[in-house]
Amino acid sequence: MRITKIAIHIVELTSHVAYRMAGGKACETVESVVVRLETDEGLTGWGEVCPIPRYLPAYARGVPPAVEELAPVLLGADPLGPEALMGRCEVALPGHPYAKSAIDMALWDLTGKAAGMPLYRLLGGRQTDSVPLYHSISCIAPDEMARIAETVYADDIRQFQVKLGADGDWQADVARIRAVREAVGPGPLIFADWNCGATALTAIRTARAIRDLDVMLEQPCESLDACAQVRNATGCAMKIDEGAHDMATLLEAHRLGCMDVVAVKFSKFGGVSAARRARDLCLHLGTMVMIEDVWGSDIATAAAAHLAVATAPAYLLNACDLSGYVTPRIAPDGPVRKRGRLAPSDRPGLGVSPEPDTLGDAVAVYA
Repeated sequence: MRITKIAIHIVELTSHVAYRMAGGKACETVESVVVRLETDEGLTGWGEVCPIPRYLPAYARGVPPAVEELAPVLLGADPLGPEALMGRCEVALPGHPYAKSAIDMALWDLTGKAAGMPLYRLLGGRQTDSVPLYHSISCIAPDEMARIAETVYADDIRQFQVKLGADGDWQADVARIRAVREAVGPGPLIFADWNCGATALTAIRTARAIRDLDVMLEQPCESLDACAQVRNATGCAMKIDEGAHDMATLLEAHRLGCMDVVAVKFSKFGGVSAARRARDLCLHLGTMVMIEDVWGSDIATAAAAHLAVATAPAYLLNACDLSGYVTPRIAPDGPVRKRGRLAPSDRPGLGVSPEPDTLGDAVAVYA
């Protein structure tokens, strides 16, 4: 089998609500890049990457030039065995993991289809039927955040990400956390997420003000050293997100003792291949993982579901149904939230069939 054609589509995704985070970050309407790989045997592989502006060193319009640079490596190559081909891509274009993420995802989709197996079988086998989800709540008024929490709690969600820092008022953030905790009761997991937007002092003051509520902190500061300072000063469990994006940062966060949980996101690490390696290292270190991506729709959600069900349940905190937050749906047959959980398809590969009308015309084609 050989890759004969590469096509790139850009789909505008709109969040169901204006999504506000610390540091002026927002996610309301963003561009998701879909990579389509076609082969001489009639199989098609799909990948997706959707960077949020000002979130990481990545942007959607940076994907097509990177794919153009890698087209000579990909065209005519055997897509089976994605890690070998991605190794050649790394030699041809060092770095740019977010752009490579969509390519790697499409290669795994092709490999699963060629094998006639769902992707989770190629990633180690299914260890659970479905995986728990969390729900992310935009940084808005405390009473409105509480209302959203109550609504999704009724859908059996028991993990809640509370965005903080959008208005730079730490006391308002305390009110947000308290409102959500009151809405969902004492049992569910709440993680307070600053997206690197807080100083160590602000995060410490906030955490000490809600120390009676059993809340996990998420990436309050940009540096891992500052996150470790907050972890040590408050005793609160810590989730690392933006600060963990390769093996070196995972090991450093573990050394600092601030990585109780880590978000393993495809576009941070460079695709399914790299995310699986990161997951395995975390499990070796005894760190719980969240399997997801920065943003996206059905293709990225399907990839997360496959890797998540192939992860030891004792070390999997949750996954994310990204497609449940946006419109339009890229693939109507993609996995959807059911009673607070997510399950991948048993069809070969990722098990998704993107709608041509939704994708629109390709913005670039290489053949």
